[in-house]
Amino acid sequence: MTTTIDTSTLLDWISRFRDAVTEKREWLTELDSAIGDADHGANMTRGMAAVVEKLDGGAPATIDELLKTVGMTLVSSVGGASGPLYGTLFLRMGMAAGAVEQVDSAGLAAALRAGLDGIVARGKAEAGDKTLFDAMAPAVDAFDVAVAREIPIADAARGAADAAAAGRDATLPLVARKGRASYLGERSAGHLDPGAASMAILFETLAAAIAGAS
Repeated sequence: MTTTIDTSTLLDWISRFRDAVTEKREWLTELDSAIGDADHGANMTRGMAAVVEKLDGGAPATIDELLKTVGMTLVSSVGGASGPLYGTLFLRMGMAAGAVEQVDSAGLAAALRAGLDGIVARGKAEAGDKTLFDAMAPAVDAFDVAVAREIPIADAARGAADAAAAGRDATLPLVARKGRASYLGERSAGHLDPGAASMAILFETLAAAIAGAS
């Protein structure tokens, strides 16, 4: 059973995420049409296609450069709030991981926490605001707990993905306090947040990539 993840696992994660958001493009757009600009599915699909195309031209050898490439490509190719937020997530993860070719559970936990902190710094989101934070924060917390308990990295990632999905579902009754959805007030309740939905996909594909490397 693997105890670390390397650049090849991260590349597999990015590829899986691209495939998943492409497959679920219409669903993400449907969610966003209810409370946003109806472009989240298209934006994420376009951004991840650009990322994979960039990496197919030659992937960096170290984790920091790999994730920096992902982040910078998303910032430059995705419109709306998604590009800056997801771009910041990957940029901060890369900075935390450093110029290494693999990380262990603790290293991945630190990188994910740094990514979450970056999203908070940029978007000022808090729990219950009905944003992607509501899916990512419980996922990162779950991963931290698993690492502290010395749970294998694949199981830790699975638990994080489950926590992200639960966080996504918990946005359904919330009234949005951030972003375009907040303009709707009480009418934003009863809809899943599209950013939380794509964030849950991000953690689901991370778990799948790590399981595939085990």
